[in-house]
Amino acid sequence: MRFGLIILAGMLAFHAFSQIEVEKISVEPVLKVLPLGDIRPSGWIKEQMRKDMDGFVGHLDEIVPALMSDSIYGSERLHKGSVLKELGNLREGDAQGDEQYKWWNSETQSNWWDGYIRNAFLLGDERAVERCRERVEYILSTQDDDGYIGIYDKSLRYGYSGENGELWAKATLFRGLIAYYEFTGDERVWTAVVRAVDNLMENWPVNASAPFDTGEAYNGGVGHGLVFTDVLDSMYRMTGDRKYEDYALFLYLDYSKWFQWEQDAQLKNILDENYKLKCHGVHTYEHLRPVAVAAGASDDPELKTALNLYLKKIHSATTVPGGAIGDEWVGGRDADATDTGYEFCSSHELMDSYGLLLRRTGNAAWGEQIENIFYNAALGAKHPERGLIAYLKTDNSYEMTGTRNGAADPNQKQTRYKYSPAHQDAAVCCVPNAGRIIPYFLQNAWMVDASGALVANVLMPSVLDTEVGGKRVSVRTVTAYPFGNSFTFSVKSEGRVTLKIRVPSWADRVDCSAGYELRDGYVVIDGDFSGGAEISLSFDTKVRVVQDAKGVHYFAYGANFYAYPIKSEEIKGREYAPGYADYYYKAKEKAGIYRYLDDNGAVYEKGKIVVRLGNVNTGKIESVELVPLGKTVLRQAAF
Repeated sequence: MRFGLIILAGMLAFHAFSQIEVEKISVEPVLKVLPLGDIRPSGWIKEQMRKDMDGFVGHLDEIVPALMSDSIYGSERLHKGSVLKELGNLREGDAQGDEQYKWWNSETQSNWWDGYIRNAFLLGDERAVERCRERVEYILSTQDDDGYIGIYDKSLRYGYSGENGELWAKATLFRGLIAYYEFTGDERVWTAVVRAVDNLMENWPVNASAPFDTGEAYNGGVGHGLVFTDVLDSMYRMTGDRKYEDYALFLYLDYSKWFQWEQDAQLKNILDENYKLKCHGVHTYEHLRPVAVAAGASDDPELKTALNLYLKKIHSATTVPGGAIGDEWVGGRDADATDTGYEFCSSHELMDSYGLLLRRTGNAAWGEQIENIFYNAALGAKHPERGLIAYLKTDNSYEMTGTRNGAADPNQKQTRYKYSPAHQDAAVCCVPNAGRIIPYFLQNAWMVDASGALVANVLMPSVLDTEVGGKRVSVRTVTAYPFGNSFTFSVKSEGRVTLKIRVPSWADRVDCSAGYELRDGYVVIDGDFSGGAEISLSFDTKVRVVQDAKGVHYFAYGANFYAYPIKSEEIKGREYAPGYADYYYKAKEKAGIYRYLDDNGAVYEKGKIVVRLGNVNTGKIESVELVPLGKTVLRQAAF
């Protein structure tokens, strides 16, 4: 029996660019995350992961071998006599604080391995899985008798003034080790992580130490270390032991007490409604997770107030298609389609922060925000044909020649606006995060609510094989989404199961081949699928125009935002290894020339939006074809 239902988008409780408030958050997640490996990629997502593993994700150690061969966690741990490392970057463009270069390789290596591990197991790549096993065995061999795993020898650890990467090096490494344990069940790995975290908590005891009191000099690595709360949150999820959440709360409150170079997320600044975000964007957006964890772990209403104030500030700094600005600094600015860029790392970190809020609050609106970032800002910063990413990108991207839209920079301190498999001249940080983003995105595809229902808040092609309430359930989702809005769910279960599928805020109509209820913004399907069933579901929509706070207009259809693709000249740059080079792009036509018309007559046709726009150079009205951001290099996205 087929059911169709007209839904007015305005009746739904959220919108892709509206401000979302957290009404309630606690230590217990509202939605349960499924074990890693229960959700696997399919369709175009799997094809993209395979392409990445065959490219920069799988071969970064060959592209920048010196950075990956540094035994920073083992024989080359940092000590009092350690000299600055030669990383191949142009340091003139970075913040002050040369000490940061000593720990950089830990971030580069561990974020890369975190993504590599997840891609390897999710793709079932046996050769890559064996490499992961070898890496994990190496890391286990570096653990000291007291449980310490990290990058410092005994002369430096746990007693610092100024810049250090202790917590950050652990956070990036342990995230990958925990993922490996979840995929394999290797208890030795879990025991090693528990011992290492215990070692940390013994040396910096909860509420009786000050890990973030490092003086008043540059300490960006110390700031990154606040997201050690990621590790603690995972350990709480896996053990139910409150000591991990209590320690996460302690870390955030301690971070807020002392001088921090990265101060956007400090409690006093969040509570100051006149304070505007100004720091390094990646820190700013990754720190949303520690703020949210602290708000959930505490009974103090001030922390919950702070969470919403912080979200409001981040909203002002985010472009309509999800670009969280910071190039590299937020700088007290509001988002702008042309004049503010965003970092690939920021897209990953804000997406992951919204994933935590989705789990902790159960609010489906965060699912839409996750989609918005991934399908637009993130895919729009990956090269649509080559295995390259943009370190920095703007919504209106008129040139990618190093500086923002080709702005003059006689000292050439800014090189990040280009496509590269490494970005070594700036920092090899965004490329490792580009390897993490799809696996982290995939983990949001299905979760379980308190009633035992399987909940799809983030829509994508995937294969689910899990156990809910002691019953095996499998769901294969076949879809081209977001490049199409129809789905086929092949479901098989041991007895009755309930599926809840988020209805996007932009949907005008739901069409479903199975009996369903529309409840609280979800298509709810309940049934016994012991014999297997195929359920067809589609969302009808139309082209919509979304304005940002500055009044410029974006065109969207479904989950995708669209842009005019600007013809470009490709210029090859540095070659790191055969087949891996930087590429720059100059416009071959006048860029940014189209203006918005109220009577634009926009329609969706065969994967494109066809719209009437005014050409400011000729004064003529032209019919223009727009394509999804993820299929562009140079573009005009805002009019």
